[in-house]
Amino acid sequence: MASRIEDYAVIGNCETMALVGRDGSIDWLCLPRFDSAACFAALLGNRDNGRWLIAPVAAEAASKRHYRGNSLVLETAFETSTGVVQIIDALSRRDRVTDLVRIVSGLSGSVEMQTEIVLRFDYGRTIPWASRRADGRLQFVAGPDRIVLDSSVSLRGEAMRTVGRFDVRAGEEHCFAMSWTLSFLAVPEAADPKRVLEQERNTWEEWAARLTPVNTWSQPVVRSLLTLKALTHRETGGIVAAATTSLPEIVGGPRNWDYRFCWLRDATFTIYALINGGFMEEARQWRDWLLRAAAGDPDDLQIMYGIGGERRLTEYEVPWLDGYEGSRPVRVGNLASTQLQLDVFGELLDTLYVARNAGLPPNKATWPLERALVLHLAKMWDQPDSGIWEMRGEKRHFTHSKVMAWVAFDRAIRMVDEFGVEGPAAEWQHIRSRIHRQVCEQGYDPKLGSFVQSYGSSVLDASLLLLPLVGFLPPDDPRVVGTIEAVERRLMRDGFLLRYEDGRGSDNLPAGQGAFLACSFWLVDNYVLLGRLDDARTLFERLLSLCNDVGLLAEEYDARSGRQVGNFPQAFSHLALINSAYNLAHHRGPAKERSKT
Repeated sequence: MASRIEDYAVIGNCETMALVGRDGSIDWLCLPRFDSAACFAALLGNRDNGRWLIAPVAAEAASKRHYRGNSLVLETAFETSTGVVQIIDALSRRDRVTDLVRIVSGLSGSVEMQTEIVLRFDYGRTIPWASRRADGRLQFVAGPDRIVLDSSVSLRGEAMRTVGRFDVRAGEEHCFAMSWTLSFLAVPEAADPKRVLEQERNTWEEWAARLTPVNTWSQPVVRSLLTLKALTHRETGGIVAAATTSLPEIVGGPRNWDYRFCWLRDATFTIYALINGGFMEEARQWRDWLLRAAAGDPDDLQIMYGIGGERRLTEYEVPWLDGYEGSRPVRVGNLASTQLQLDVFGELLDTLYVARNAGLPPNKATWPLERALVLHLAKMWDQPDSGIWEMRGEKRHFTHSKVMAWVAFDRAIRMVDEFGVEGPAAEWQHIRSRIHRQVCEQGYDPKLGSFVQSYGSSVLDASLLLLPLVGFLPPDDPRVVGTIEAVERRLMRDGFLLRYEDGRGSDNLPAGQGAFLACSFWLVDNYVLLGRLDDARTLFERLLSLCNDVGLLAEEYDARSGRQVGNFPQAFSHLALINSAYNLAHHRGPAKERSKT
C-alpha cells in the first residue's frame, strides 16, 4: 500500500520526477519524461506494479529527512536500535540518459539493510527481460525501454524481483546507479553516484541563489520555486501542473485526473511568481512556450497542452492498477483538453501583457497571435463554457469565465494604448463594457450581496475571489466586499476554502471535497488588497503549516482526516504560495500589479 501523499518527497532533473517515501521506497517514476509511462507505479497499485525500496530490515526504524541545502538532493536518515544510516537520492540526466542514484552511508553503529527493485514498464504492466552484462551490471529490457543497474552490493533475482541484503557500518558507503535509455541505443557508461550528487547539489543551489529575497518567508518561497523549476521541462520550458496522475481529490472516489500536462490557466500566476522571484530567463522560456503552444487557428486554442505543446491528450483508463487507496479509475491523458473554457483567453493575454511590462525581450509572433485571439474571442465570448473547474456536464455562463474574457479585451486595449501596437481598440472597448455590464447584472445576486458561480445560480465559487485581483472591480467595491464575506461564510471549512459549494451546480460532487489550497491563498491576496494584513498573515501561516516536512503541497487538504489529497506536488498550490508571500512581504506584488485598471 502506498504512503500518505504528504509522506512523499520528490527528486527531479527537469525532465521527470520521482516520489520517494519516508520508508525509503520510490513508488512513482516515469521515464524519460513526466508524461511517459511509469516504470515504478506502486503509488497507484502495489509493489508488484513497480518500486525501488532501500531501507533497514528492522521494522521499527524511525526516519527523518531533508533536502541538502537549496537543492533536490534528498537525505533520509533511519535510526534503529543498532545504529543510524542515511540514504541520499538524486535524479540526473545525460545525453538521452536518465540517471537515478542512491547512496547508503553508515552514520553510527551497524544497520542491516534490504533492497527490493521491482521494474515494471507501461504503468506496472510489463515485466522486462533481466540479464547480467559482462561488466557485472544488471540490464532490464522491454520494447523501447532499457534500464541498466550498477550496485556495490550483491543482488539476486527472486520471484520477478531483484533483491539484496547488506550491512552498513559507521563510515561505510554503498552506491547504486540506475540508468534509463532507449533500448536500441548504445549502453551508457555507468554513472558515478558521488559525482552526480555533487553536480546536482551545485546546479540547484546556484539556481536558487538568484532568488529575490522575500524576508520572513524565504525558505517556503525558495522551496516552492525549486519545485516549480523541477516541474519545468528543461528543453521546452513547459511547466506541468503536477508530477502524478490519478491521485484522488477524495480518497476512494472517482475524481482522479492526469495532471502531467501544461495548463494555460496557470500562466499569469506562473509568470508573476518567476518575475517576482527574479527568474527572468525562466519567465521568458514560459512565455515562449505559451506562444508556440497557442500558435495556429485561434478556434483551436486548448486549455492545456503536452510538455512540448502536444495537442492530442487522449484520455484512457488503466484497469490493471487498483488506484491510490482504491481510488479508481486510474486515468492517463485528460479529456478536459477538449473543453471550451473562455478564461484561458484572459490568462494568455494577461500573461503576455505582464511579460511586456516586465521588459522581456519582444517576440515578433506575440502581437499577431494576441490580436488573432482577441478578434476570435469577440465572436464567441458570450457562449457558455465548462468553467475554470472543468465541469464535465452541461455548459454554463460562468461568472469567472466572463470576467476573464473581460480581462482579454482589457489587456489588449492596454497594449494598444501603452505599447503602440495596432488594433481596433474602440471596438474592443465597446465589448469590454458590454461584458462588464453583463457580469454585474447577471453574475451578481443582490439578495446574497455577492457574485455567484454562474448566471442565475445561487452557488458560491472561490474563483470569484479573482475579480479584484484581475482589476475587474476595485477591492473596496461593496459588491466585492460582499462576495469576500459570502465566500468566507459559505466556503470556509476548518479554516480553509473549498472551491465551490457541495451538491449544487457542482458536477454532482459528493460532500467531502478537500480544501483547494490555491483558493485559500487567493483569499490571502484579497485580504492584502483590503488592508486586512493581520487576517492575511494568519491565514498564510495556517496554509504554510500544511506543507509537509520538506515543504511540499498537493492540490487539496482534507481537514477531517488531516492529510493532503490530489496530485502532487501541485504547481498551482506552490505558485499561489509564492505570490501571496510577495504580496504580504511588500504589501503589493502580484495582487496590486494585476489589479491595476
